[in-house]
Amino acid sequence: MALELEHECPNCGEEKTFYRAASTTLHLGEKVKWHCPDCDYGFVRIGDNGTAVDSSTA
Repeated sequence: MALELEHECPNCGEEKTFYRAASTTLHLGEKVKWHCPDCDYGFVRIGDNGTAVDSSTA
């Protein structure tokens, strides 16, 4: 269970270390909310890394 994630922040325009804001288990897998520490941007990932649904790519 990672508490940090390196990810591109579209608001900041650069790679940031996002923090894990919340998580819960669904029938599709684990749902994790990630937030940028420098702005209000956040996204959700559901499932494991290989088959994850990622709202940041929508």
